[in-house]
Amino acid sequence: VTVKTAPFASMGGDRRVVSNATTDRRLLEQSIQLQRAMEAAIQLHLFPKSKFEISVWILQDDGSRLMAAMNATTLALVDAGIPIHDLVCACSAGLSNSGDDSSTTPLVDLNRKEESSFGGQPAVVVPCAMMPSRDTVVLAQCEARLGSTKVLEHVLGAARMACKTVVLDAMQAAIREHATGILKARSGQYTVVQNEMIMMTKQSEQEQEEEFMSIS
Repeated sequence: VTVKTAPFASMGGDRRVVSNATTDRRLLEQSIQLQRAMEAAIQLHLFPKSKFEISVWILQDDGSRLMAAMNATTLALVDAGIPIHDLVCACSAGLSNSGDDSSTTPLVDLNRKEESSFGGQPAVVVPCAMMPSRDTVVLAQCEARLGSTKVLEHVLGAARMACKTVVLDAMQAAIREHATGILKARSGQYTVVQNEMIMMTKQSEQEQEEEFMSIS
């Protein structure tokens, strides 16, 4: 598993600085986390002596980079027909303060500004990935110092709820839409845009030839 970022992906800072996937600590860590999550989801016993290669390119990074990579990888596995135990739905959650108050309403699907430090203190960010049908968490990590375990349970509960509802519904809708398009294309009810462009190109070439013949 390799996670890479495009030079223009960052929404802030110096875009001339390109992260190296082999030396950048955050990218290496996220590659390992993505690999462990996919290993929990893929039915590896069906593929003995086989190797899966997953390469993720981040084209736009405004926060929750790892969560977006996990959701996109899961959809790619479904599209490729790889048997999985369940969809891996990922979402980040956090607090808008330093994390000492468990009564604060948690935020989900954090952007870059919400992931940044608050008042000189590191922001409370909890990335979470789970398989909703099995109610199994495959990733949960928090690097900020919390006031109590209740705060962690509070934020993690919000992330799990977002995975089970918002993220799961969006992924299922994308899968149904893609599958419907494939079925229509196979039945002849759906015309592929690429084929239309090829036909238009051929038609324009024929018109040019006829115009040239008429002039000559």
